[in-house]
Amino acid sequence: MTEHRVPPRHVGPRPLPLHLMAAATAYASSNAAVPVSRSGSIDWRPRQREAARALEAELRSANPDALARAVEIEGRRRLDAFLVGLERYRRHPYRRDLDDPPVAWAEGSTRLLDYTRGGSKDGARDGAPVLLVPSLINRGYILDLSSRRSFARWLARRGLRPYLVDWGRPGDMERGFDLTDYIAGRLEQAFQAVLEATGGPVAVLGYCMGGGLALALALRRQDAVAGLALLATPWDFHAERPEQAKALGAAAALLEPQIAALGELSTDIIQTLFAAIDPFLAERKFAAFARLDPKSARARDFVALEDWLNDGVPLAGPVARECLAGWYGDNALARGEWRIAGEEVLPRRFEGPALSVIPMGDRIVPPGSAEALARALPHSETMRPKVGHIGMMVGRGVTTAIWTPIADWLGRLFS
Repeated sequence: MTEHRVPPRHVGPRPLPLHLMAAATAYASSNAAVPVSRSGSIDWRPRQREAARALEAELRSANPDALARAVEIEGRRRLDAFLVGLERYRRHPYRRDLDDPPVAWAEGSTRLLDYTRGGSKDGARDGAPVLLVPSLINRGYILDLSSRRSFARWLARRGLRPYLVDWGRPGDMERGFDLTDYIAGRLEQAFQAVLEATGGPVAVLGYCMGGGLALALALRRQDAVAGLALLATPWDFHAERPEQAKALGAAAALLEPQIAALGELSTDIIQTLFAAIDPFLAERKFAAFARLDPKSARARDFVALEDWLNDGVPLAGPVARECLAGWYGDNALARGEWRIAGEEVLPRRFEGPALSVIPMGDRIVPPGSAEALARALPHSETMRPKVGHIGMMVGRGVTTAIWTPIADWLGRLFS
């Protein structure tokens, strides 16, 4: 049965109190920093010191009262712009109106969506099959975001046959899952369903965390995997910003009481961890949204993406522990210590063709982390587009710059 899932009203950004507090803190701390900035006593980061010295000279020559008034006015302007953008987002009429394609297989909370089954106008039944594997943290419809931005439907129109894994929200069963349960269980069953429906072999494409899951699956089923595409996939968590990764690893112990009580890591905690990468991102992007025409395509694209970001799902408790402590804290993947069903997940053992797409503007998965995986794969081609982590799915110009080369590579696997 085709399901039409209408997202709730716009409730983001999540967690809202955190982002409101960050914007208010930026306003208040800017006023408080004026006297300190004139004294030259701020301990600037090394890469900022040269520019800071020039700024300090200008600040010392400025009229103190005029400077304080200017900072106060600018701070209020930015805070007001953030609040205006936030209110316009929450009242925007856009709602995602795409019907889900037919379900090819399902178990528990997990569904396998077939974008071409039943003579769909989006693609051909006999196209080359591609299994799309998203992250467990965010909902899989980032690959099918809207009628204007749908990678899955675009692949179908190109003649491929995409199947998308929709992990769903962990239920009573899934709250006890670890990554072996998800990969050797649910993901491998979904892969087998595609294999039986199409006759195989099947290309596997993983996005973000889904890339690691896709690699583990591909190593288990090399006999039936035509090729492996990895988009913005983290691997060496200590390649860049190791202190930040280790801090996330240490957070596992602090979050253990919640994980133990609920059996999962809540969506708002996950969003808080992401917000720590750039605490003032929400303030900047909603202020920019306030300047857009609400009826414009850019405004609708913003709302569609923001709705997806705020429609996240919790992470099963054992998976949360494994990822925070093992992946981020211990860097288990890059050290060759990650195991699925007792077997080491080692990229060098994948003998088939691979494509590594590494967004060079990625702040969620630093390029150095993904580069380590590309180097470890014996037969990997690499693309390095100048986009961000999410921009490779929703940015302007991605159809030509990113999606077309990926589709061409997938097509060559079956030629």
